[in-house]
Amino acid sequence: MNMDIGIETFFTIEALGLDITNTVVNTWVVMLLLILFSLIVRWQIRKVPSRVQLVAEMIVLGAQWLVDNTMGENKRIYAPYVMTLSLYLVLANLSSLFALRQPTGDLNLTFALALITFILIHYQGIKAKGGLGYIKTFFEPLAFMFPMNVISDIALPVSLSFRLFGNMLGSIIIMALLYSVIPFAIPIIGHVYFDIFVGLIQAFIFVMLTITFISMKAD
Repeated sequence: MNMDIGIETFFTIEALGLDITNTVVNTWVVMLLLILFSLIVRWQIRKVPSRVQLVAEMIVLGAQWLVDNTMGENKRIYAPYVMTLSLYLVLANLSSLFALRQPTGDLNLTFALALITFILIHYQGIKAKGGLGYIKTFFEPLAFMFPMNVISDIALPVSLSFRLFGNMLGSIIIMALLYSVIPFAIPIIGHVYFDIFVGLIQAFIFVMLTITFISMKAD
């Protein structure tokens, strides 16, 4: 297994001066797998569902159930985003099981995901309260709280991105150390905890925080 913890350049597009890193390549791999799964499900939709269709329906219903019970049925519009984010994070965090470096071990990617959540949070706030009404919330409960409320909101994507990045990078480093000092059989046990358990937990935390923050802005 390739346990390199660096952000290496796979290839360079000289005409544009772009370095394509392993994070970008592995992200493409994860997205390609999700797209292929979606196409397979689309091709196999039948009145009598196949096993693949049943799995897909369970995923969709699970996302809808999660949104309904945490945000309310009137927020089901966010179910596709929650489902897509969940699937991506789970697959990305588990990608090291297939000899890939987890894309979520790169701060650039986790910050991009947190930024999407950040935009959705403020969009929901403006949608629920209107432009002026939303601005007024930054002066609550007292006007002098405005700077602290702004800093709190700015810190949100930073904390979201660093939480996921830090945990996944920590797993990558620990597994690299295990492979460097312990025979092959022992690190397999480490994969069960650091890749599967930690990966699934961190994906769940990121998704739940996203749902929670969007719901808070809607109140």
